Amino acid sequence: MALSIKKLLISQPKPTSEKSPYFDIAEKYGMEIDFRPFIKVEPLTAKEFRQQRISVLDYSAVIFTARTAIDHFFHLCEEMRILIPETMKYFCMTEAIAVYLQKYIIYRKRKIFYGQTGKPEDLVTIIGKHSKEKYLLPVSDVHKDDLMHLLDMKKIQYATAVMYRTVSNDFSKDEKFDYDMLIFFSPSGISSLLKNFPDFTQDNIKIGCFGSSTAKAAIDAGLRLDVEAPTPEAPSMIAALEQYLKKESGEKKNGR
Repeated sequence: MALSIKKLLISQPKPTSEKSPYFDIAEKYGMEIDFRPFIKVEPLTAKEFRQQRISVLDYSAVIFTARTAIDHFFHLCEEMRILIPETMKYFCMTEAIAVYLQKYIIYRKRKIFYGQTGKPEDLVTIIGKHSKEKYLLPVSDVHKDDLMHLLDMKKIQYATAVMYRTVSNDFSKDEKFDYDMLIFFSPSGISSLLKNFPDFTQDNIKIGCFGSSTAKAAIDAGLRLDVEAPTPEAPSMIAALEQYLKKESGEKKNGR
């Protein structure tokens, strides 16, 4: 079962649990896996946020699309000594994001709402039932417009507030970059790869991408896409990677 892929780079932080399926894959196929984000998130300072002239207390509801947004929203409010009223409502993209709110507030179902599918359309349907609220949407400096487009179509009253920025997590000169496969989860990761290695040539390096926008960024950059998720057959990156390695190990076994 000797694979050509001996060393794999996952462009995400290392899982906190040793039970991650990535470790199972590494053991099963005799691979070395490194976890190294190509991008990192930095908070805006209170001064930078104030330049947007947004007053958090002017809004009766907050929309959260990620746990990162929750962290930066509450940290900024704390830094600026903004006391969030108990009447504030929270609308989250998924249940997991909603549950994460417990880190900062007492979880009360009457003021926390979330979509069932994780799709923007689902969340906007719920928001539409509370159309009298005035919404604040914390975002990164680089963000998708899908949700905003749907909110505009529903004529929801909202404002976006940039609360954090996505920057390249630069590699140091003495850091080794000797991988047989790279896995990306955002277009920013692809941009960071090319920023860190402007003379990057793919050759035999395999590239996997999660999400259509990440895949598009890779193709637009002239890279060859070897593994893609989600698909009907592989809803997660783990599943897509497992399928790819299984196929390659089978071909190697058959001497192809």
